[in-house]
Amino acid sequence: MVECITNKKVLTKGNYAIANAAVLAGCQCYFGYPITPQSEIGEFMSGKMQELKRAYVSAESELAAINMVIGAVSTGVKAMTSSSSCAVALMQEGLSYATADELPVVLVSVMRGGPGLGNIYPSQGDYFQATKGGGNGDYKLIVLAPSTVQECVDLTYKTFYLSQKYRNPTVLLADGLLGQMMEPVEFYDYPYPEIDNSSWALSGAKGRDGRIIRSYAPLADNQCVFLEKLYAKYKTIEENETEWEEINTEDADIILVSFGSTSRNVKTAMKMLREKGIKAGFLRPITLYPFPIKRLQELSKTAKKFITVEVNMGQMVNDVRLAVNGACPVELINKGVGAPPSAKEIVTRIEELI
Repeated sequence: MVECITNKKVLTKGNYAIANAAVLAGCQCYFGYPITPQSEIGEFMSGKMQELKRAYVSAESELAAINMVIGAVSTGVKAMTSSSSCAVALMQEGLSYATADELPVVLVSVMRGGPGLGNIYPSQGDYFQATKGGGNGDYKLIVLAPSTVQECVDLTYKTFYLSQKYRNPTVLLADGLLGQMMEPVEFYDYPYPEIDNSSWALSGAKGRDGRIIRSYAPLADNQCVFLEKLYAKYKTIEENETEWEEINTEDADIILVSFGSTSRNVKTAMKMLREKGIKAGFLRPITLYPFPIKRLQELSKTAKKFITVEVNMGQMVNDVRLAVNGACPVELINKGVGAPPSAKEIVTRIEELI
């Protein structure tokens, strides 16, 4: 287990980087249940949270863990859970409730193979689970996808901040490759302002009227008003928080789109294609919701083809197609589960497509 440190570069794996960053972000409560490939997060928290006199509970199930987080954040403290794929599936009801209650729940989802129990190999098969939701009703989760262990730190900080800023459940969507990969990482102090939650948190009603947090709206008109309010918030998030990385798109005939750890090989493939005289560009969504729809629409006016590369059977490709809206073809290069295709394999596949 690594020490919780700041202002120093260390060699560590993605799971430890996420856990360390969560502590530095001010997480006061961690509730979780072990599952490969993210169990090191709970391992780190089991020691560090007790050392810092914060709360750590090894829950009896993932269902219990997400509801414990809901209870904790209702009081105004920062709290989180972490899990993977088939276990995150068990949390969907809780995430729907947390969204309806407008609670700043933080979930770290480290993806593995599926569907069902699947296996412990890396995967990006939970893109739909995170961005489309498996709970009931009209809701959205903010979703951030790191591609390096350093981004596991950077985006963990941002996950806590955005959840607090918008009072919305927020997901850090990594995968088993990032969770287990070791890279040099620099930790630093939490860079975002603290958000005042005194207007809504259940912190005790002494000296003020009592409050209640609930998702039940018995009248249809009341629910319609609430949904309009919720979607006005989502529009604000889309206008202000969409983030992506973009390279060599200004003259690109082909734009490669990828997210997470897979994007690393795709970026290398883009450079290899350039060396072959093929005008390739690269776009990596960092926020999977909000998705960079407007930027993809702009690029579709000049590009001749988009190619998405994913370790699943084709999920993000659907969002790229919706964004491009028929302006040019959108192709898929994929692998169902496991390590991402190598840069050389990606180049070979692209040459076959063009």
